[in-house]
Amino acid sequence: MTTIRLTAAQAMMKWLSVQMTEEGQRFIEGVWAIFGHGNVAGIGEALYHTQDVLPTWRGQNEQTMAHAAIAYAKASGRRRAMAVTSSIGPGATNMVTAAAVAHVNRLPVLFIPGDVFSNRAPDPVLQQIEDFDDGTISANDCFKPVSRYFDRISRPEHLLTALPRAMRVMTDPANCGPVTLAFCQDTQAAAYDYPASFFEPKVWYIRRPEPDQRELEAAVAAIKAAKNPLILVGGGVIYAQAEADLLAFAKRHNIPFVETQAGKGAIDWEEALHFGSPGVTGTGCGNALAAKADLVIGVGTRFQDFTTGSWTVFSAPGRKLLSINIHGYDAEKRGAQPLVSDAKVALAKISAGLGTTRFADPDFAARDAWFATTDALLAAPEGNGLPSDAQVIGAVARATGKQSLVMSAAGTMPGALHVLWRAAAGGYHMEYGFSCMGYEIAGAMGIKLAQPDRDVVCMVGDGSYMMANSELATAVMMAVPFTIVLTDNRGYGCINRLQQGCGGAPFNNLLDDSYQVNALHIDFVAHAASMGAIAKKVGSVAELEAAMAEAKSATIPTVILIDTDPAPGTGAGGTWWDVAVPEVSERAEVRAKRADYEQNTARQWLGN
Repeated sequence: MTTIRLTAAQAMMKWLSVQMTEEGQRFIEGVWAIFGHGNVAGIGEALYHTQDVLPTWRGQNEQTMAHAAIAYAKASGRRRAMAVTSSIGPGATNMVTAAAVAHVNRLPVLFIPGDVFSNRAPDPVLQQIEDFDDGTISANDCFKPVSRYFDRISRPEHLLTALPRAMRVMTDPANCGPVTLAFCQDTQAAAYDYPASFFEPKVWYIRRPEPDQRELEAAVAAIKAAKNPLILVGGGVIYAQAEADLLAFAKRHNIPFVETQAGKGAIDWEEALHFGSPGVTGTGCGNALAAKADLVIGVGTRFQDFTTGSWTVFSAPGRKLLSINIHGYDAEKRGAQPLVSDAKVALAKISAGLGTTRFADPDFAARDAWFATTDALLAAPEGNGLPSDAQVIGAVARATGKQSLVMSAAGTMPGALHVLWRAAAGGYHMEYGFSCMGYEIAGAMGIKLAQPDRDVVCMVGDGSYMMANSELATAVMMAVPFTIVLTDNRGYGCINRLQQGCGGAPFNNLLDDSYQVNALHIDFVAHAASMGAIAKKVGSVAELEAAMAEAKSATIPTVILIDTDPAPGTGAGGTWWDVAVPEVSERAEVRAKRADYEQNTARQWLGN
C-alpha cells in the first residue's frame, strides 16, 4: 500500500481540497480562520501550504466569520459549504452560537475548533475548561447539542473515519447541518502514514429519495378529497431545486400558495397564485386563504410558530395537514399525513396521480386588494417626519431590480420584509430559524461570495449593527461589495413594540427608556467609514433611493444610514403570536392583555 506521511492537520486540509460536488467544484470552498495557540502551529501551517487549492480567509470574530460561512451555504442552496477554525477556549465557544444558527436552519458548516492536548502533558493548558468530575470534557463539548455530527480528533488516524462521516452529514439532504471536529492541538502536529488512496478526489451527490408508494397514494387521495387546498412553500423547495416544479404543480392543479421565511423567493411574487406569506408575518390575502384551507400541503417546511400563527392561523374546522418533507421528523409533525421524499420527486409523482384534477379559483380580487393596500404603506412619506420601516422598505424596493437580493435576520426587518417585500425568484435571504442578531453584515458578505452577480442589500437596525459589525472590515479588505441600509430607531424598536403589545411599560429597549448616565448618540457613518466602507447618512427616502443607485457601482461595501420612527409596525397583515403574558401584574394593561392571551390560547390547535 502506498502511503503519504503528513501531519494530521496537513492530511485534513489535503483531503478537504479534493471533496467535489457534482458540478466539479470543491464542496468546502475555503476556510475562515482566526489563529491562536490551539490551531496556529498545526492547522495554520497546513493551511499555509494548501492556500492555492483551499483558500484561507481571516475573520475579525469567530462567531461572525462562521455566520459568513452559514450564509454562503444557504445562498449556495446547501450545494457548497465552508469550514471555520479557531483556537481553544473563547475562540471555540464564540462559535457555538453560530453552530446553533446552522443547526436550526439545517445548513452545512464544518467547525474545526482547536482542543486540549490529547496526551494531557501540559494540563491544564491555557484556556482549558476543567470538569472536576470528567477528565474527557473540554469547552468543545458545548458544540454537541448544536452539531449534527461531533467528533474529537485525538489520534491522526481518526481522520480516516471522521472526515467521511463529516461529509456524509453535510451532503445528506435529510440530516444536513453543522459538523464539529474538535482537533486536539498536539494531534494536529502529529505525523501518520496515510494511504495515498485516501486523497483521491471524491464526488458527493445529493440524494433524491423516492416516496413510499403507500404514502404517495394517500397523499394523492387527500388532495383529491380537498375543497380548498393551500400549498405552504418552505425552504426545502429551494434546497431540492424544485422551485419550477412547485410552480408548475400549482398552475396545473390551480392551487394557491404562500411562502415561509425560508421559502420566500422560491417563486416570483408576480405569479398569480402567489398569495404572499402566512402567519404572524402573513399577508392579509394569504392568511385569509390559510383560515379557510381544509388541506394545508406543506412542502419542505418545519411549521415554525410564526408560520402557523402559533397554531391558530390554519383554523378551518376539520382541516388536515399533508407534509412533504425529506425527513420523517418534520413530515409527521402535528399529526400531519407524511410523505417522506425529495420535493422535486414528490411533486412530479403527486401531479401524475392527480391527473387533470383542478380546483376552483382562489380569491384573486383579495390578492389585488392586498397589493393595492400595501402600495400605500410602501409609498414615500409626506412631510418631514421620520419614515417608518415600511417606507424605508418601499424606497429600497423602488431602487432595486430583479437582480437584487434583500437579506436580514433579526429585529423589525424580518417581519416587515416577509409581509411587504415583493421578492423576485431567488431574491430573498432571511436567517429566521434562530433570528440571530449580528448575522446580517457577515451574512451579506457570505451571500455575495456565493452569488457575486447579485446586488446584495443588507437591511439591518442599529441594535443588530451594534451587536456585530466587525466583518464589515473583512468585506472591505476582501473587496466584497454589498449595500447596508442601516435604520437607526435608537434601540430595539421591534421588542419595544412587543413589550407594549403585551401590556408592559417601555423599558430597557429604546435607549431613552434605558438606564444611562450620559445621553448616547452613535455616529454610525464615522464608525463604518473608520473600517474603510463607503458611508453616508441620508435625510429622506428620496435621498435613500439616490444613494442606493450610487452604491450599485461600488467595489467595496456601502453603508447608508437613515433615522426611522420606532413606533409604527408594518401596519398590515399578521396574526396572533404566542408570547406568554404574566398572570399577575400591578399594571392594568398587562391584566387586559392576559385576558386577550387566554382567549387566543384557547384557539390553538395542539395536535401531537
